[in-house]
This record gives sequence, structure tokens and C-alpha cells, in this order.
Amino acid sequence: MSMSAVNRTILAVIGIALLLGGLLVLAGGLDLYGRLNATMPDGWPLTSPHQPVLGAATRADWSDRVWFWPVVIAVPAVVVVGALGWLYAQLHRAGPSTVTVPVPGGAGVALRMRKRALQDAVETEVIDLPQVDKVTVRASGASHRLLLRSTVRLEPGADTARLVRTLDDGPLENARTSLGLAELPCRLRLTASVRRRSAGPKARRVV
Repeated sequence: MSMSAVNRTILAVIGIALLLGGLLVLAGGLDLYGRLNATMPDGWPLTSPHQPVLGAATRADWSDRVWFWPVVIAVPAVVVVGALGWLYAQLHRAGPSTVTVPVPGGAGVALRMRKRALQDAVETEVIDLPQVDKVTVRASGASHRLLLRSTVRLEPGADTARLVRTLDDGPLENARTSLGLAELPCRLRLTASVRRRSAGPKARRVV
């Protein structure tokens, strides 16, 4: 599973959990159960605006255990710190949304290009390489430490060693030259198509 898919899955799970929790709190705070004369099952949380998150019976049952309140406080704190750390990691890895492109003979002139444009340019060159079925390219980091992540799906029987050499000597070399970089690391992931492609031109856009 790619990092973007993992991120989307994590966001979806967290979003659904927060949405359900928020709806429960909202329903109890607005006394919707009472207004609708709805009878909720025993133990249903927050059925009225005056009901605490932890009921008196729960607090009484667990108050004699010395670890209970530290755990109640620590678990939400760990969740919040973990969420903030994960958010920082996403922002730190992605870096700025643009990269610097040198302008020949333009002393003091700074040209900025969106990373999306760089990704599209590299993808367009890679998809034209022999035996390449589909490709995705993602750029992260600042201009001086730019990193590309690429997933290339090859047609059955493709020469992977030749593809890697052609990729480095072609699209990646063109990107390094255009950006004025001595090095442009690329984390490459190769996969194989299950079926052989039918004859015809390759699609210009990639997945």
C-alpha cells in the first residue's frame, strides 16, 4: 500500500470516529433524545445535556483503582500528541508546494514552479518509455533536498534493468538539468501488469 493510500485510510478512520463522537455529544447536548421521546439502550452515552461523559456509577466503580484516572488522562493526551506528530510529519515531508528553477543569465531572478507541474512533466516522459504501462510521481522536500517517489507499472516481460537505466538517463536527468541539481534522488517502486496491453497509443494521463 502506498503512503498516500495509508494517509487517506488513516484520515478516513479518524474522521469517521470523530464524526460519530461529535454527533453523539451534539445529540446529548441538544437534548435530542428527550425532544424526540427516544428511548436509548442502557449504557448509551450522553443522553441529556446534564449527563457527564463518565457517569457517577462508573466513577464510583473505578475510583478505588489508582491507575484509572491517570489512564483516563494519559490516553487522550497520547492520542492528541500522536495526531499532532503525524500532522507535523506530513507537512515536514511534503515541504513547500513549489521548487526553484534557475534562470540562465538571470542574475537575481528567481523562478518558482509548482511541484505538481514537475510531477506532471516527469510522468509525461516516463509514460513514453518502452514497456511502461502506468506511472505516478510525487515530489517532496525543499528545492535543495528534493526527493521524488515514483511507482511504475511495467508491461509483462519488461526489462527492469533497462528501464531503470533509461529512467535515470532520460526523465530524471532532464529534471536534474532543468532544476540545476547535481543530484535528484528517486525512490522507485516497480510493479508488473497482470495482462498484456492491447495495441494502441498510450494514455497521456497516468494514475
